[in-house]
Amino acid sequence: MAGGGLTIRPAADCRWDCAALGEVMLRFDPGEGRVRNARSFQVWEGGGEYNVARAMRKAFGLRATVVTAFPDNDVGRLAEDLILQGGVDVSHVIWRAYDGVGRNTRVGFNFTERGFGLRPALGVSDRGYSAASQIAPGEVDWDGLFGAEGVRWFHTGGIFAALAPQTPQVVLEAVRSARRHGTVVSYDLNYRASLWKALGDPAAVQALNREIAAQVDVMFGDPAGFKACLGYDAPTDFPAFAEAVAGEFGFKVVASTRRTAQSASANDWGAVLWMDGTVVSSETRANLDVFDRVGGGDAFASGVAYALLQGKGAQAAVDYGAAHGALAMTTPGDASMVDVREIEAAIGATGAAVIR
Repeated sequence: MAGGGLTIRPAADCRWDCAALGEVMLRFDPGEGRVRNARSFQVWEGGGEYNVARAMRKAFGLRATVVTAFPDNDVGRLAEDLILQGGVDVSHVIWRAYDGVGRNTRVGFNFTERGFGLRPALGVSDRGYSAASQIAPGEVDWDGLFGAEGVRWFHTGGIFAALAPQTPQVVLEAVRSARRHGTVVSYDLNYRASLWKALGDPAAVQALNREIAAQVDVMFGDPAGFKACLGYDAPTDFPAFAEAVAGEFGFKVVASTRRTAQSASANDWGAVLWMDGTVVSSETRANLDVFDRVGGGDAFASGVAYALLQGKGAQAAVDYGAAHGALAMTTPGDASMVDVREIEAAIGATGAAVIR
């Protein structure tokens, strides 16, 4: 199957429609309260790269697997159980011996409050020495995954790449193998200054990201990410920007959400996508009510990937992505809780009448 310059492997030739590489954390959600005052938390699993694979399985009904790592203890098994509830395959999870204390390896935690009105959302990460951050080059049989098993779409991103000094090399190893085997590679810049600052000066960060970008087919990012990671100024003129960045790195698709936070609970939300020299935009939803903004960008990426895998074209890709992102922000937790029928109903919808 081909579309938009992308050559997509036939589903019949592949075990997986989507594979993702990234850290899966446990998110501790205080509900309507604050982390600093909480006495109880709802626990979810989540991670920028994993969220895309989960949505591909749960929202769109495709076959998905995740490459990550956990300590072999009950907390690691909790994370595994949550992944299994999301329908994502765990056969590529790396299990690490646990020393009984957590000095050697652990599950990363993310304490996240949703924000409301004037008070913005807040995330407090506790992820040092996590099992996923210890994944090393040579540890994963990428040729076995992309070659022997077969994957149509591979997704990873800048959060995993920034976890440790060696994780950018793991990403490079993975994306090069994916490209060798004809798998579409997507990457979300997902720039986090707090992560990248430990890995070197800005020039070193850009050098690593530019090396990765040369292996990417579909690039997701916001203006801050393109500037910090690739050295491109904010795309005020998106068509010219997309042509330039695609021309340098060979991207087949460049996509970005457009979000203006009027408050923590009301955002203007839309998206734009470049493919084959053409720019398409979604409808902009003004003052979109936001319940939990975390995961909106990941839902956008999965919607784009699904539409392109289905051969639906550029306009459908940006519409599916934007609608999915909007719906994902109406529910708690990182992961989407909607299905493809709701996404399709939301494209172009102007109201929210009761479904009976």
